[in-house]
Amino acid sequence: MDIKIGAAEMAPFLDEVFPQIRGQFSIQRLDAEALIMRLHVADQHLRPGGTVSGPAMFALADVAAYVAVMSRVGREALAVTTNCSIDFMRKPAAGADVLASAEILKLGRALAVVDVRLVSEGGTEPVARATLTYSIPPKRQP
Repeated sequence: MDIKIGAAEMAPFLDEVFPQIRGQFSIQRLDAEALIMRLHVADQHLRPGGTVSGPAMFALADVAAYVAVMSRVGREALAVTTNCSIDFMRKPAAGADVLASAEILKLGRALAVVDVRLVSEGGTEPVARATLTYSIPPKRQP
């Protein structure tokens, strides 16, 4: 699948449409083969016991899926998550960022299905895995 929006254009697009997440995530790699996003883990992302919270990991998976889809369909700020299933498999490493790798499983005109795997930086075992479905708004006719 061809890339319509690269990392250099995607970061300002995210800042524009989701200013509330500015600085929390960054794109580590975005090309035809892969998307890797980073959650910059801070105190706001932790739960008691010093581990990354489930909502923070969900947000990373959701943003990674959104970026993967936008990179292929272009600027569609109104694309929305219609379904998400997430499995939390192990406790993320303390004091490490979390990385998400996203793979588009299906990209249609109206729906996209994305698989996202989360790992602690420096680790190899997944801490979580999510499958998300995005609804893509129809193209406007001129």
